[in-house]
Amino acid sequence: MEMIWRSFDLLSRDQLYELLRIRSDIFVVEQQSPYCDVDGLDREALHLLAYDRGSEFGGARPLAGYLRLLPPIMAGPAPVLGRIAVRPAFREQGYGRAMVQEGLSEVERRFRRQAIKLSAQTHLCTFYEAFGFQSNSPPYDDHGVPHVDMIRPAG
Repeated sequence: MEMIWRSFDLLSRDQLYELLRIRSDIFVVEQQSPYCDVDGLDREALHLLAYDRGSEFGGARPLAGYLRLLPPIMAGPAPVLGRIAVRPAFREQGYGRAMVQEGLSEVERRFRRQAIKLSAQTHLCTFYEAFGFQSNSPPYDDHGVPHVDMIRPAG
């Protein structure tokens, strides 16, 4: 797996297409959640693109996973990890874990010891708890998908 960070203005046309496609394929189609993914936050966000190294021969490497990092200025007092997605063919191979860890490392590099927020699908709470996140809201419906707000305290 190769992970690269891009600001919006450094995304190539193909990278932008692929990240919007993976988000649409997973959050809108697979999870049957009709919502407007293009929410006006991408231009100021940082985008983590995770590529599969095993497909380098014979064509373009597929985008296996994606994560969006909203800086504190956009997300309130704390940075937010979101839009975390792994294509079905790459699940259960450590992509999600590696991307979240990279997201936490990038927050530390850029914003130092700040709390970090995310909105988790309820069935993934245990996954995020392994990174130090704690639920801080009751479950709520987010376009047909149960979610809970989580926070990882500073430090």
